[in-house]
Amino acid sequence: MLRAVDKLPWGEVGLDRPAASPRTVIKGAAFGGLTIGVASVFLLSIHMLRIDSSPPGNWWGEAGHSTALLLPAAFFEELFIRGYVFTILRRAAGWKLALILTSVVFGLLHVANPGADSESILAVIVAGFFLGAILLVTRSLYAAGAAHFAWNWVMSGALHIAVSGIRSPDPDYRVVDSGPDWLTGGPWGPEGGLAAVVAMFVVLFYLYGRRRRQMEWKA
Repeated sequence: MLRAVDKLPWGEVGLDRPAASPRTVIKGAAFGGLTIGVASVFLLSIHMLRIDSSPPGNWWGEAGHSTALLLPAAFFEELFIRGYVFTILRRAAGWKLALILTSVVFGLLHVANPGADSESILAVIVAGFFLGAILLVTRSLYAAGAAHFAWNWVMSGALHIAVSGIRSPDPDYRVVDSGPDWLTGGPWGPEGGLAAVVAMFVVLFYLYGRRRRQMEWKA
């Protein structure tokens, strides 16, 4: 559609060569991984999450398996939500409306996930704003995909905790919820709780406040 119908360059969706620079992609991964990582470490530090032992297993094998599953899934979701559709909405109605609409749709696509409730879906909508802001600031769909992947991998590969309600493999250890669901996310995982939402808002304010000129991605 982008190339054959709209006659637009790959840069319009953040898939051009500069968008794929290692520095930009690593920056996106850092935004995603550190945001959920800091929220989870905070919950561990106040004993709202705890680390329990689990049956021994192949940690590296499971980490590689998580990567093989989560990497294409994250980039497909970004391409589907914040790729062509986001670009057309942005060109037609501006980046603000594009960000709002795609974030709401992103949240609603998770309604069928195990354990989904109104709080967890609202948290995923905030995650949509978070990922959309990364796209706008970096002008790279690769960076948004890397942020999405790193976020999910920290929960699944590193913490062995649920990702959007889907249980992760847990060789050797697992992180267990031991606090109120509104804070920890409960069976949904930390991304569904207030701690992760607050962490995302901190990054959102940083992205918007420090680099708002870059968020005016001209059509």
